[in-house]
Amino acid sequence: MFVSLFCTLKWVSGEVKKWRPAGADRGFTFLKYNLTISYHRTNLLARYGRWSANANGGVLESLGYKEGYKVDVDVPEGTWAEAPSFHDILIFNTGHWWWAPSKFDPVKSPMLFFEKGNPVVPPVSPDSGLDMVLKHMISYVEKRMRPSTTVFMRTQSPRHFEGGDWDQGGSCQRSEPLSSQEVEELFSLKNNGTNVEVRLVNQHLYKAFEGTRFHKLDISHMSEFRADAHPSTAGGKKHDDCMHWCLPGLTDTWNDLFVAYLSIIKDRT
Repeated sequence: MFVSLFCTLKWVSGEVKKWRPAGADRGFTFLKYNLTISYHRTNLLARYGRWSANANGGVLESLGYKEGYKVDVDVPEGTWAEAPSFHDILIFNTGHWWWAPSKFDPVKSPMLFFEKGNPVVPPVSPDSGLDMVLKHMISYVEKRMRPSTTVFMRTQSPRHFEGGDWDQGGSCQRSEPLSSQEVEELFSLKNNGTNVEVRLVNQHLYKAFEGTRFHKLDISHMSEFRADAHPSTAGGKKHDDCMHWCLPGLTDTWNDLFVAYLSIIKDRT
């Protein structure tokens, strides 16, 4: 979505300077308009890192934990911590990593949640941890953003693996959009399929952001139909890339929707 937005803006103004605000992975300033856009990469929104059992022991050690990942639910990841006080428009999203057993194996490398520096006991599941993180991060943003800032929560970008997950032989070789029936077969919570995480995560997002200053940028359902819009085997990967999107492509439509929402918000104010 960020790359799509950059390409669109560059088509309007070629006077671009590479410049990254604090913590940003990428950033560009369009000199003619004094407009800066940046991408602040974050996996969980909250700060996290490896955790190993202490030789002196502790509450997690007493429960049998030897290693895992420490997730500080009330501490934002440093990559975006300064963003709310800098940008006039913010778009947040998180999700894929919360249902990623290849990264957070529930046995070998579980997510261990900490609040105010202390472990949450009894330990909670990733979905409960997500709720805790969202609660704290929303509070953090609303306290630090300027009164005039417009802030969005973007829903999940769907994957389209069929026949297994990315590391289990899954592929996305479709050449046409899915039908409504095929979408339900791939994404329905009742089927508990490979791509069910999209709607699972969105349930948590909808609940957490209700009644907040965040506007909802819902790109999920429209994107579920576009199983044909992924790079697939392009790029030399050993497995199909069914998560990222071709450019130009669907993400341009996301930005069209984003701009339309901005226009509506501006008219209301």
